[in-house]
Amino acid sequence: MKNKTLKSRARIYKRPSWDEYFLQVAQLVSKRSTCLRRHVGAVVVRDKRILATGYNGAPSGLRHCIEIGCLRDKLEVPSGQRHELCRALHAEQNALIQASLYGVGLKGSTLYATNQPCVICAKMLINAGISEIVVCDGYPDRMAMDFLKEAKIKVRRLAK
Repeated sequence: MKNKTLKSRARIYKRPSWDEYFLQVAQLVSKRSTCLRRHVGAVVVRDKRILATGYNGAPSGLRHCIEIGCLRDKLEVPSGQRHELCRALHAEQNALIQASLYGVGLKGSTLYATNQPCVICAKMLINAGISEIVVCDGYPDRMAMDFLKEAKIKVRRLAK
């Protein structure tokens, strides 16, 4: 009787795949975002171990957009344009910086992110040695995808 109950529970309970698990962690990390437009989270993983995380927000010690407002909103800048007007760092950038601060090499690792990287982040990820990117949602940046393809970095999109 005990084996039958365990088998029944096993059918009901579905463990997430590793991809699902790390994307869910990225979604949780995104909840720390201080951006008024989009909450993005990133997790860098190698050998099923989390190496670094990041979310989009202002540099440490600076006021966040949730406190002072968004210049890009005020200027009506479309998504994916004029990154230099944003006071925040992107989630991918913060994950790379976190790894650097703590001496963690990222060569050969996988980035899990709630959104596709922009071209600026794509260039940084290429140079950091990221070998694969797994995302939930897209982002309006064709050049980023072209660069990642040229660098032979595999990009996969999983449904939420």
